[in-house]
Amino acid sequence: MSAIPPPPLPPSVPGAGVAVGAFGTGEARILERGYRRYDGPRLGRASSVRTVASHAIQRVLGIKRPAWAKVLPVVAIAIAYIPAIVFVGIVALTPNDPTVQQHVPTYGQYYAYIISAIALFVAIVAPEVLCPDRRTGMLGLYLASPLSRDTYLVGKAMAVAAVLATVSIGPPFIMMIAFSVQGHGPVGPGDLVLTALRIIGAGAAITIFFTAMSLGISSLTDRKAFASAGIILALLVTAAVSGALQANGSPTYELLNLFHLPFDLAVAIHGGPSSGARLSVLEATGATLLWTLLFAAVARFRYARLQVTR
Repeated sequence: MSAIPPPPLPPSVPGAGVAVGAFGTGEARILERGYRRYDGPRLGRASSVRTVASHAIQRVLGIKRPAWAKVLPVVAIAIAYIPAIVFVGIVALTPNDPTVQQHVPTYGQYYAYIISAIALFVAIVAPEVLCPDRRTGMLGLYLASPLSRDTYLVGKAMAVAAVLATVSIGPPFIMMIAFSVQGHGPVGPGDLVLTALRIIGAGAAITIFFTAMSLGISSLTDRKAFASAGIILALLVTAAVSGALQANGSPTYELLNLFHLPFDLAVAIHGGPSSGARLSVLEATGATLLWTLLFAAVARFRYARLQVTR
């Protein structure tokens, strides 16, 4: 008895891949219809950096992600802004009571009320931005684009800084605007501009410092939990060591305190004495700059040596 011939193959498609079915049945499926060149506009490396930063910001804030991913960012932002709203309300409800209003902090002192919010953001933002790319292998795909290792880090740093700026610059700026409307803010246009520049400068110093620190520590591991724990430990341990050294020596040991140093600089920028150590603007600026450069160098060194399949 003659063998039954196999069914005919479907007509071929130019550029299509064809997979033969199991056990030699002759059945086939079209897997893809070939490669087509991209003929749209080429926006260059700068556009790639902006795209990386934009997607990283969305990931950190939980945009287009499940509800649980939005909880920590919302909590941190609320912790940062609620004290500002409370102080604005106090000034509005007691406009002629200096006894009550003397408890309202200055713009530099305000950071003492939101230090926990900033620390929380620092501990969750950079690990969420950096670690998953290395753990899932997405870093190799990023580097297969026009991005280099340096521009990739620049895009991620832009995202971390943009998110941190919302809690380091936003609340004091809202206070300044609200107090000015109520007649308790800066006096005259010159004073208003100077105060705004100080708020931006102090917030930028805090943002840049903690961006570099969090990226440097997060570059040492591909696990978010380990990176977050490392950031919290670095803040707490240096604060404890600095406090112990100051009890038996010079107050300049505050320069080793990663938790308080950027906030000391913020108070000094606003013209007030820094907390506890009475650091000058020059001392606080120099130490903050050195720590920032050190952490940035750690991140750059780590990513320069990473083995990535491109």
